[in-house]
Amino acid sequence: MGIVILLVVGGIIGWLASIVMRTDAQQGLFLNVVVGIVGSLLAGFLLTPLLGGAPITAGMIDITSIGVSFLGAIVLLAIVNLVRRGSVR
Repeated sequence: MGIVILLVVGGIIGWLASIVMRTDAQQGLFLNVVVGIVGSLLAGFLLTPLLGGAPITAGMIDITSIGVSFLGAIVLLAIVNLVRRGSVR
């Protein structure tokens, strides 16, 4: 059940991050989910414990873990845009 929640929350986070970064039209659903999950994992493992929360992969979904995962997805999208287009946008 935890992996299903991770996929759903990661997909929603990736979709929202792609709307914020204005890359929603260029990406499909699959890339949104991948960016959301990878951004959630990276930010969750690196930043959430420093802020005193549990990573989203631990099954603890709270406002801190969702916020950090969202920021991680935005940063990952910015890096992808920088590599693909040469600008963050």
